[in-house]
Amino acid sequence: MATEQIIPNLGIGIGLRSVHLPEIFATWPAIDWFEIISENYMEGGLPLYNLERILEHYPVVMHGVALSIGSSAPLDWDYLRQLKTLAQKTKTPWLSDHLSWGHLPGAHFHDLLPLPRTKSVARYVAQKARIVQDFLEIPFALENLSANADFTDDEMTEWEFLSEVVEQADISIMLDVNNLYVSSRNLGFNPKQYYTQIPLHRVVQIHLAGHSDYGRYVLDTHDHAVCDEVWEIYRQVYPKTRGVSTLLEWDDRFIPLEDTWKEALRAKEFQQETLDLFRN
Repeated sequence: MATEQIIPNLGIGIGLRSVHLPEIFATWPAIDWFEIISENYMEGGLPLYNLERILEHYPVVMHGVALSIGSSAPLDWDYLRQLKTLAQKTKTPWLSDHLSWGHLPGAHFHDLLPLPRTKSVARYVAQKARIVQDFLEIPFALENLSANADFTDDEMTEWEFLSEVVEQADISIMLDVNNLYVSSRNLGFNPKQYYTQIPLHRVVQIHLAGHSDYGRYVLDTHDHAVCDEVWEIYRQVYPKTRGVSTLLEWDDRFIPLEDTWKEALRAKEFQQETLDLFRN
């Protein structure tokens, strides 16, 4: 079972983005690890060559955007075989994707779309997620989405739905605390309601990111520094996971690699609080 496997704490990482590759290759900075978008490297070519260079120096974790676990379409076995081949190359200690859907046969929406939060949908997604994990033969995690609206047919809250899926499937959680905050603003709940009622022992990784705040609503854009409210959620959640790998996502309006890494390293002060707590 996923929960019985030893999950390493890789430290603090950042998303591997092509804009930073020249500086990485020139300086090989002391970054703990990188996360890659799995689909960017599944076709080979120059991206895979660059990844192989990265793998010589850093641990790499795979994070997908195209599994579409909630789609009504059956699992794409060609895609899963490619994913498994890449996972074997990278030796990723776990693999994650999103609790969402984004394509159907003949139509790809290039987005991470939310699912109706019903018991039948939770059972359906859990069954597919269990199959994915069994096939990949490594721990599989689903990430919570940033939500903008509820469905009229919803039968449970966001945190209840996430918990239902991962518990039924016996898989892990990739907890995005920025998404948690964005959802809380858009849907009007207290973030503490969320993170105190999910199985935090299943969290294998935490995402941090910035967003765009338009007052009446918030969009998950990954193009700003992490806001104070998200850092506070991280401070509350991180000790309860007993220390898991943390990653900063920055995907648009890029800043220099050094500044990106400095932003990620802000997590160290909160992690130190956890180490002090464990010592006492």
